[in-house]
Amino acid sequence: MDEEHDLNGQEPQHERRRYDRSRLIVDVFFEGAAATGVAHTKDISVGGLYMNTQTLLPEGGLLTLRIPFPEENIVVNAEVVYSNPGRGVGVRFKDLSEKDRLAMERALAGE
Repeated sequence: MDEEHDLNGQEPQHERRRYDRSRLIVDVFFEGAAATGVAHTKDISVGGLYMNTQTLLPEGGLLTLRIPFPEENIVVNAEVVYSNPGRGVGVRFKDLSEKDRLAMERALAGE
């Protein structure tokens, strides 16, 4: 096995992340993948987040997230890239606008 790939032929998790994650905990409202609910972030970056939820959300599922930040609520589409059933999911943001990215960076910098 080569050192740059795990047993599934994928890069290690720490290599796949392009953005530093912050331990900011906020409520996230989600809708999609046949579910609607509220979850709590465990960590978050401008690239995505991990949210604690017992709702079963399948890998590849598409969600719309509303994330309340002090400046504004950010609404963004996301894809479930990792699912830990009964505990939570990791999502990657899709098409985060420049305006929302800047607002998120400001909020994360002020944690």
